[in-house]
Amino acid sequence: MISQLEKKITLRYLKPKKKGGFLNVISIFSFIGISLGVAVLIIVMSVMNGFRSELINKIVGFNAHVTVQPYSSIDNTKLNTQILKTITKNIIKTNQGEAIVINKNYTKGLILRGYKGGDFSKLDLIKQNNFIGSSTSLIDNYISIGKELSFDLNLKIGDKVSIMSPSSVRTIIGDLPKQQTFMISSIFDSGFAEFDQNVAFINLSTLENFFDLSPEDRKIEIYLKNPKNIEQQKKIIQSIFKDDFVYSWADMNSSLFSALKVERNVMFIILSLIIIVAAFNIISGLTILVKNKTREIAILKSIGVLNKSITKIFFLVGAFIGTSATIFGILLGVLFSVYIENLRIFLSNVFNISLFPEEIYFLSTMPSEINPSSIFIISISSILITILVSIFPAIKASKLDLVKALKYE
Repeated sequence: MISQLEKKITLRYLKPKKKGGFLNVISIFSFIGISLGVAVLIIVMSVMNGFRSELINKIVGFNAHVTVQPYSSIDNTKLNTQILKTITKNIIKTNQGEAIVINKNYTKGLILRGYKGGDFSKLDLIKQNNFIGSSTSLIDNYISIGKELSFDLNLKIGDKVSIMSPSSVRTIIGDLPKQQTFMISSIFDSGFAEFDQNVAFINLSTLENFFDLSPEDRKIEIYLKNPKNIEQQKKIIQSIFKDDFVYSWADMNSSLFSALKVERNVMFIILSLIIIVAAFNIISGLTILVKNKTREIAILKSIGVLNKSITKIFFLVGAFIGTSATIFGILLGVLFSVYIENLRIFLSNVFNISLFPEEIYFLSTMPSEINPSSIFIISISSILITILVSIFPAIKASKLDLVKALKYE
């Protein structure tokens, strides 16, 4: 418990005085340093969380959430399992192969994915507003290409493009690679240049004929209702398809998200140093406060105030500065995180510079996602640091020798 005397003395020491100007400066810098450290940490964590979420949304929007690759052939009876129907949105059969696109003097490797006309229109990628063309025209020798590939090849809807398959056809002069002309029926935009440049869609039957594939070689693409909770749902699917190879979008991009996780953790540690450095100012401030209040501490001891109370008073001073600075930093950080896109636009317009360019980060806006658990961890860490650094000066104040203090005063 804190007594009324301890509260009054703590509040008195917190009030600025003209003769303690240097001490007040240290206290102000401690407050500002901790506040900025907490705010910057929240802003950076929010932006990184937002970037990760946007990245997941784009990857999930382009790739199947879970893919089942059969070692022999698909067991269609497993597709009607009730638990599978509960967690899935769409189940699509597909196949793919690697080919070479030829356009005038330009050649490029390309991954062709095959879908039935009705299944192609079910893809989230096709339902986006930036999809150009018909989603129902994936028949015969029609092809859907990415925006970046259309720019590279200078193609538009209705143009024709030649594609060469690694499969061969026998002729009188020997085996030659299959080559087929496709008409562009639509252009998609996944938001990732890597996808848009290297992947195209054609009819499933056309693809299997083009690559000499059998319907038994088909894979199953499973689209989940909640693709972000991937690990648990992958285990359910693995329990259904025990004899097949099952992998998810997270498995295909594990290196990318591992790098993001490491970067996020390192950033947290580096930015936490700002709070630690600012917290050490509290030690300086309290040490100077103890030095300046030597006479008052001696008088308090002489009238019977216990060492425990002296410790409490100086500890409360440090804890109050740290806690109030943390709360202010949280408010500042959350406010900036909410309006960070407006701030980016304002700075871009004022200084005529491009902050967060879309061609580099693949995002048109600055992402931000406030995570309450991250804010809780940051605030608890900040308060604990300030509490810890307040202990030493508080104990030092309580151990002040009464006789020596009064003698030299």
